[in-house]
This record gives sequence, structure tokens and C-alpha cells, in this order.
Amino acid sequence: MRKLKTAIIGTGFMGKVHAENVRRVGNVEIAAVAGISDAEAKKFADSIGVERSTGDYKTILADKSIDAVHVLTPNALHCPMSVEAMEAGKAVICEKPLAMNAEEAQRMVDTAAKTGVANCVEHNLRYYPVVQHVRQMVAAGELGDILIVQGTYSQDWLLYDTDYNWRIERAANGALRAVGDIGSHWMDMIQHVTGLKITALCADLATFHKQRRRPKFAIETFTGKTLTPDDYELVNIDTEDFGAVLLHLGDQARGCYTVSQMSAGNKNRFEIEVYGTKSGVRWNQERPDELWIGQRNSPNQIIIKDPSLLRGPAAGFADLPGGHSEGYDDAHKQVFKRFYAKVADPSAPVDYPTFADGLWGMKLLGKVIESSEKRGWVDC
Repeated sequence: MRKLKTAIIGTGFMGKVHAENVRRVGNVEIAAVAGISDAEAKKFADSIGVERSTGDYKTILADKSIDAVHVLTPNALHCPMSVEAMEAGKAVICEKPLAMNAEEAQRMVDTAAKTGVANCVEHNLRYYPVVQHVRQMVAAGELGDILIVQGTYSQDWLLYDTDYNWRIERAANGALRAVGDIGSHWMDMIQHVTGLKITALCADLATFHKQRRRPKFAIETFTGKTLTPDDYELVNIDTEDFGAVLLHLGDQARGCYTVSQMSAGNKNRFEIEVYGTKSGVRWNQERPDELWIGQRNSPNQIIIKDPSLLRGPAAGFADLPGGHSEGYDDAHKQVFKRFYAKVADPSAPVDYPTFADGLWGMKLLGKVIESSEKRGWVDC
């Protein structure tokens, strides 16, 4: 497999995550870093050992030696940067949610089709080995016909009115915050493991902090707990802290999920439950190697990730033997392995979420907004 050069656009939390894990692919070199300024880009590049940095991402797009870019900016920049990159012939990995709205996402899908470049929306949470095992169980009929799906994505990092991040701001993030940022993961995941589409939904959104105290200087995601009162300014908030969504899945299944960024004690509790006519399963990202399997007439089970025991293709998503945990970083690596295989060899299969998946996700988020505004059910 030929050596590839990539660039990281964005120097925050996700910049670190992507930089660390793309290097694990083996045939991919981080050739450059772009940030909001020359100084910020250089600081980040120095921290990860990359020589080239810039405050102008366009100089990276003009470099024909760079094969791909990772767009890890606030959501408002996903569409314009990704479109420019694809038009420059670069393969693109873009963080989720894909864009600010479905119209922008459609533009990205259209540009990908026109240019023919590899494109990926970073729904990495699909790629835990145990999650892939669930997908294979469903496909093999082990759960029977799917009847009920339930779950949550609950965090507490925005519990206090002094907690702040760019995602809170509609102009940078989009109209939805909790549902857009983490609810998009839940909806993508439940459709991925069941193979069923969300066909209707009813959403209720709540903003508990009508005002927050914004730091007077930039802070990184999941940080900012050591600031003093003089470091803040009071601002009005128009994005949600919590969401609850009822849904129809496929022709008969029903379900619901909640998302929250204010649930004390929940650091990153992403949980799905799938119940069929034969059995059920439950998985929690905070215990990524464990899977609960529920039965009606026999003892329930908890199985632990072991690639030698995973069903069929699921074993290919584990690179370590049983007893060796594979978590959040590894899920990113699994996406990158498959994406860069496609970049290196255009005949390789598409085994990762594409911009088309991201477009469907944006359409669902639009339906969440519509339902919340009308306070009723909408078809998807």
C-alpha cells in the first residue's frame, strides 16, 4: 500500500484524537496542520511533531502532494472547507454532524459525486468490535424481528452555567447542540446495527440554562473548570441542553432515546438497547468490551470482546486479542484504516460512513427541529 500524505485542519480536542490515530494506520503521514492562526497551528504542530503548519488552510489545498484532509473545525466551516478540498482533488474525512443543515450536506454529497474523491463522515462509534458483533447478530436473526430500541447519550460537561464551548453557539454549531452533537451518533448507531431506517419521530427539547457565563478567552472542549469569576461574561443561550426523541424504526419497531449534556456523573454514557422477538442486547460505550445479552427462558449473559469469538466480519474490527481493551481511540483507527485503504486503492470497498450517510443524518436532525417546533410527530 502506497505512502499517503494527509493534513489536519483544526487544532482542538478532535485534532488531537485524529492526529494520534491516523498515525496508527501505518502508511499515512501527517504532512501539515492548519489552525485559526499561524501561532495556534504552530503550537499544535509542535506538540505532535509536524514541521509544517499554517493559519491559511488554502495553502494546504493547493499542495498537490497532499492526498487527504481531516476537517475538524466548528460545524459552520465543514461544508465550505470540505467542498474546497474535494474540488482540489483531496479525499476528505469530516467530523460529525456533517454540516449546518441538510442543504449544506447535499452540496457536499454532490461535490463528492462530481469529483469522485473518497469521502467519510466520522461516525467512529460504529466501529467498536462488540458493536459490530451486535450488527452481525441482528443480521443473522439471533434477536428475531426487532421490536424495541432504547438508549441514551448522556454527559455532564455542560452542567454548570460556567461551562462553555463553541458548540453552545448556534452560529458556529447549528440549531441543535445536544441532539446534533451526540444525538446524531445515537441515531446513526441504531440504524447501523439494526439495518433499519428511522421512519418517524417526535422530539422534545429543553434548555435549562437560559444564560451561561462565557469565558473571555478560548478554552478546549471538556476543559475550563479552573477559571475565576472575572474570566466570564454573561450571554443568552438558544441551543438545547437536553432532548428526548420517540421514534419509529422500519415498519414495526418502536423506540426512544434521550441526550443530555447536563446529567451529573455521566462522562460519556452512550448506550443502546435492542430487543427482538428472540432476545435483546445492551451496550454502553463506557464499558466498550462488554455486551449484555438478554433471554426470556434461559440465563442472561455478559460476553467480553474476544476476536476469536466474535461473529463473522466483526472479528476484523478488533486488532488486539481477548482481554486487551479496545476503546474510543481504536474506533477512530478502524475508520481511518478503511478510509485510507480506499484512498490508496480506489477499487477498495467503501467500508466506512460516507457523506451520503451524513446527509441522511442531517435530514433526521432537521426532522427533530420540525417536530420540536410543532410539538408533534413527523415522518422522516
